[in-house]
Amino acid sequence: MRNGQRRPWRSRLTHAQQWRGWIYFALYVFLFPWLMGWVQSNYIGEFPVAYANAVYYLLIGIGIFGVLWSFLKEDFRRLLDWLPENLFAFVTGLAGAVVLGWLTDHIPLPVQNPNAYSYPQQYLLEPAATLLILVVLMPLVEEPLFRGVLFGSVGTYSKALAYGLSTLAYALYCVWQFVFAYGGADFRYLLLMVQYLPMSLALTWSYDRGGSIWTPIFLHMLLNGLQLSLSLQGW
Repeated sequence: MRNGQRRPWRSRLTHAQQWRGWIYFALYVFLFPWLMGWVQSNYIGEFPVAYANAVYYLLIGIGIFGVLWSFLKEDFRRLLDWLPENLFAFVTGLAGAVVLGWLTDHIPLPVQNPNAYSYPQQYLLEPAATLLILVVLMPLVEEPLFRGVLFGSVGTYSKALAYGLSTLAYALYCVWQFVFAYGGADFRYLLLMVQYLPMSLALTWSYDRGGSIWTPIFLHMLLNGLQLSLSLQGW
């Protein structure tokens, strides 16, 4: 660190950005998925699902940049200004995600992760669209919300609470849709949160230690790429 001191952490969002971010966060979690399902059911028809999802995430990503443009721009400057710190956060976050992920993958669970076979299926049908969604658009959408908005807002008051909420909320978000995906409510799928906690914690750590939202964005891109590659190998 410069002069042997670590910068005191503070939220990079203004109060106005936080309000806009929270509103968009709520829309992303509660409204947009329902709206996308309704559009697919009534208007898309035989249009490939991967392309529909790519358009969906592209539109949401455009919205993210519209709502949080100044935050994203300033944090890219912070990434360059504090590059050694962000590289350290990226590398240690990656190492932690890989090691802890390997350990949690060996925990026996009563259900299997549907992504283990849905990702290869999507890739084999539409490789370009699948890569665009998983490796580019998802990280660009989710990190400004779960790390920038959630961690940034709560971290101003309690760093420990921010770590807990940001890590758990993202892990829950990754699995909650599986609970109602097969014609009923199977809450055992919530146990799959365990598999997403290492990644979520690593992303939160990389934002906290690096100080730029672009560090977890790039780390998320790499981890999603690795996850897709591993799922293809086991297909």
